[in-house]
Amino acid sequence: MGDNVLIAPYVQIYTATHPLKASDRIKSNSSNSTYITTTQPVVIGNNVWIGGNSVIFPGVTTGDNVTIGAGSAVNRDIPSNVLAMGNPCKIIKKLE
Repeated sequence: MGDNVLIAPYVQIYTATHPLKASDRIKSNSSNSTYITTTQPVVIGNNVWIGGNSVIFPGVTTGDNVTIGAGSAVNRDIPSNVLAMGNPCKIIKKLE
């Protein structure tokens, strides 16, 4: 996480992920079950503002000087110097 990052209330930043197929995700034997999970990093640049109730998905990188609108689902990388929002999150405009 970079410098001067503002995170509004109820923002969720996830790094955990798992296989989609249950047979790949759950390994059972006669006494117990184990679950396969992995993590992917989340990188947040400098001077980023993340609006309330936004969700940042595993593996996403946010550039510098980015504003993420409230309620966004950020499921792909966001370049520097933009306003992005929505579900899924998309670039709305370049910030100068």
